[in-house]
Amino acid sequence: MNYKVKLGGASMAFDSLSEKLQNVFKNLKGKGRLSEADVKAALKEVKMALLEADVNFKVVKKFVKSVEERAIGQDVMNSLTPGQMVIKIVNEEMVKLMGDETTEISLKPGNEITVIMMCGLQGAGKTTTTAKIAGKLKAKGKKPLLVACDIYRPAAIKQLQVNGEKQDVPVFSMGDGHKPVNIAKAAIEHAAKNGLNVVILDTAGRLHIDEEMMEELSEIKSNIDIHQSILVVDAMTGQDAVNVAQMFHEKLGIDGVILTKLDGDTRGGAALSIRAVTGRPILYVGMGEKLSDLEQFYPDRMASRILGMGDILTLIDKAQTEIDEDKAKELEKKMRKAEFDFNDFLEQMQQIKKMGGISDILNMMPGVGSKVKDIDIDDNAMAPVEAIIYSMTKEERSNPNILNPSRKKRIAAGAGVNISEVNKLVKQFDNSRKMMKQISGMMSGKGKKRGGFKFPFGF
Repeated sequence: MNYKVKLGGASMAFDSLSEKLQNVFKNLKGKGRLSEADVKAALKEVKMALLEADVNFKVVKKFVKSVEERAIGQDVMNSLTPGQMVIKIVNEEMVKLMGDETTEISLKPGNEITVIMMCGLQGAGKTTTTAKIAGKLKAKGKKPLLVACDIYRPAAIKQLQVNGEKQDVPVFSMGDGHKPVNIAKAAIEHAAKNGLNVVILDTAGRLHIDEEMMEELSEIKSNIDIHQSILVVDAMTGQDAVNVAQMFHEKLGIDGVILTKLDGDTRGGAALSIRAVTGRPILYVGMGEKLSDLEQFYPDRMASRILGMGDILTLIDKAQTEIDEDKAKELEKKMRKAEFDFNDFLEQMQQIKKMGGISDILNMMPGVGSKVKDIDIDDNAMAPVEAIIYSMTKEERSNPNILNPSRKKRIAAGAGVNISEVNKLVKQFDNSRKMMKQISGMMSGKGKKRGGFKFPFGF
């Protein structure tokens, strides 16, 4: 069993831009002193990298001008680490470009009903995102209601109902025989009667912006007190996403944007342009299919990712959301005593999965993402390991010492793998336990005669 991780395979947001900018900065850091010509040459490369990343031309021009004005100053030129100073300025200007601070979806206080209208073109992932937003708000203690206002697209209502079920959020529907504005009015009445305080309207999309769609959305907005109009756009469409956002804002007035499919967008032009072009904040970014893959948008963290500095804060957020603290403490105790078994091993694998897999975790670690991008790590390689553990009986998982050849043969047949794979896993597991035993011995002072050492994190 070859446990490989394919980081290169999962195209990471901003991959190519990140790489180009890091090369520019590497050259800057290598110089002891910087001349004005050095800065201008570096910024010319930054400009090209941003344009190739499909960032809006006007946005690039303004960004480079702002960086240049600050970088060709006395502070930078006379600095002992001028390269670092330039990187710091680029980072600050990039944060400013994307919105300085994190913006939450605005909600009315207490039990007042907040009505959110979700809009966007077909194929942007609007219906799925709408359900994910409902799930996020529910987790924050709100009582959301999803409303099926897309009466045109076949199976749109069913899709919302399925997604609502996944998030354990009720869905209001009147089928496709009523006008969207009347469905929305009835849904608000339903919410008031049933103690629900956030009504989220999933409206119809089109393949492109047309008068009919805009009229329908305007009608809803004219007849209902819409508190937030949120636009969902596909990050992979680059400048088209920016143009769509601009047109929606001009014709309808939007309060915020959600960027989907950012995990598949190696360029990242939309994320860097939307705020500057529309003046409206990015609220969330979609990085995958799961609820946890809809991440709140933090301009400072995103700038860190783009500049190859990692994003440890989002990693901590994910860990706090997905990992059970009590289970983690229990596992720590077991590991100290070298008592952990295959059940614990399985638990750890599932928690890594919840956080997005090994590749996602490594990409968020400062200084790690760029170093491992060409390493072959395949998150799916863990599937055979899971299959082997699931083929064990409860007794075998809890007590690996009883795994004799006949038991291993049965487990291999159940998992659909060769017996050598089972032997390999058991051997790796035994070695891990032995290592834990040695470590725990050193920590308890047994190793002090040979010099001993102190472990970090208070162990």
